Amino acid sequence: SVSGFLLAKELEYLDGAIADGKKPMAAIVGGSKVSSKITVLDALLDKCEKIIIGGGMVFTFLKAKGYNVGTSLVEDDFVETAKEVMDKAEKLGKTILLPSDIVIADNFAADANTKVVAADAIPDGWMGLDNGPDSTAEQKEFLSDCQTVIMNGPM
Repeated sequence: SVSGFLLAKELEYLDGAIADGKKPMAAIVGGSKVSSKITVLDALLDKCEKIIIGGGMVFTFLKAKGYNVGTSLVEDDFVETAKEVMDKAEKLGKTILLPSDIVIADNFAADANTKVVAADAIPDGWMGLDNGPDSTAEQKEFLSDCQTVIMNGPM
């Protein structure tokens, strides 16, 4: 696979924000695919003290931690990559925040049954959709001492 112009532009923009950013610095990285964000994540781990991972790619990271993710969106080919990212963060003394609770649904439809469960308790046949309320509060607290926050991708 080859990185394209959009990724090059993202990295150029992020490099400018990081170079001029005040510490402590955090990054919020969202999106559905680890595969499209791995280069960005790797670069941000070298520069930021804290990283929040959100969006659909959260479920690849949760699976990498050994959690059941039901029918949530997962890039199985990148579970090992997610483990490597978490290992690198630990070796560098950086903190990656993943959701502690998840809004789940029994199908992807407006009339689906929904509930909030712990991130490690997504049942078979259910899919993760979004952060739960505890995760949102934790993210707010996690960022409270940061002087620079960079966001890349949807959450």
